[in-house]
Amino acid sequence: MSDAAKAADILKDHRASIDRLDAILVYTLGERFKHTQAVGRLKAEHGLPPSDPDREERQIARLEGLARDADLDPEFAKAFLQFIIREVIQHHRKHQS
Repeated sequence: MSDAAKAADILKDHRASIDRLDAILVYTLGERFKHTQAVGRLKAEHGLPPSDPDREERQIARLEGLARDADLDPEFAKAFLQFIIREVIQHHRKHQS
């Protein structure tokens, strides 16, 4: 087998792993949003604010630590979680309308 053919096989394996991980990410985010939507409904029913800055801050710090443990850029992880938090708060506000 040539070096190019070996590289093509390795590339194929990496891409298959990436595809599986992308599916895991999407389904995990879907599951997460099911729970955050339930939280949003609960907050709306009980007149609670749509955001909880203290919890958000703790979650960001927690995720930064997990990112470091996973050898992932903590700033990327922080930006990713902040994006998700903004989306969740937007959903929570819709429940309160």
